[in-house]
Amino acid sequence: KMAGSSAPWIGSAYLFLQSTCKTIALPSLYESPQKKPCVFKALKLALADSTGSVNGVDMLKVHCSHPHLIVQLKFCKRENCRRFLRSYREGALHKALQSHLQLSLATTTVPLQVELKAGSEHLDTMLKDEDRCLECIYREKPDRLPDEEITELEESLKSLMLHQSTNNNVAGKDCSSLKPPSQPYPRQGSFLPTQLTFIFQGQQFDNRTITPDDHQKFAKSVSKKWKQVGRSLQKSCRALRDPAIDSLALEYDREGLYEQAYQMLLRFIQSEGKGATVARLIAALEENGLVSLAEELLGLHSSEDCS
Repeated sequence: KMAGSSAPWIGSAYLFLQSTCKTIALPSLYESPQKKPCVFKALKLALADSTGSVNGVDMLKVHCSHPHLIVQLKFCKRENCRRFLRSYREGALHKALQSHLQLSLATTTVPLQVELKAGSEHLDTMLKDEDRCLECIYREKPDRLPDEEITELEESLKSLMLHQSTNNNVAGKDCSSLKPPSQPYPRQGSFLPTQLTFIFQGQQFDNRTITPDDHQKFAKSVSKKWKQVGRSLQKSCRALRDPAIDSLALEYDREGLYEQAYQMLLRFIQSEGKGATVARLIAALEENGLVSLAEELLGLHSSEDCS
């Protein structure tokens, strides 16, 4: 139980953000290498405002799921979580997000809709019962470490703020000083895998890293079997171990099978980095009877329905 545990208090929640202005698409802004640091800075500062501390709440991952920007949050102290919930309930976080996004993106206003979830629980419906919200957040243990892109953005933001402090010029710096994080896909040719080649249907293929084109084809064609492929991959990928796959199914239920499959493989790619090779994906597809999709990824025939 939460009260009787001697372990540190740790919980997780998801903050859903959507701009109600048709000309401002937060996921598109975050996906832009130029705008991503600006959006990240606004999120970081608004969350710091909500707890009264830069370290009051951690961002583990920012998901782009149009039209929502979804921020996975980690709380390491109950009191920090309480402050966050009060700020959220009273609308202070909402105002801080709008204000910081307006400043960071140099725009007139950023009207927002916000929603808070912990697992399957919609916390917006129970905000007056703070203890119940805390229990829901405490039950949802974080299922990941901060993504590499989050770590890089954090370090860039710290360096920028230190530089601003030294020069006594906090307000006048451009977000472009922040370096955008590396892309989730390793550059082809930049890495030589341990397994240089692999055999499929008696033919030998180069064991390259998974490309954006592979990613799109997989999400488009795998259909309902994305979970089975994910469970095959989870045998050698900690980021996909339970309850990660069921959490992805729940989180992206509204977006449908394509987005669920896309996000599952994205988690694999981001977690495994250079080890996210096509050989591992082909083996998982073969294990689940998706030979036609495996053949398509390897260029053996044109696109077919592999569901």
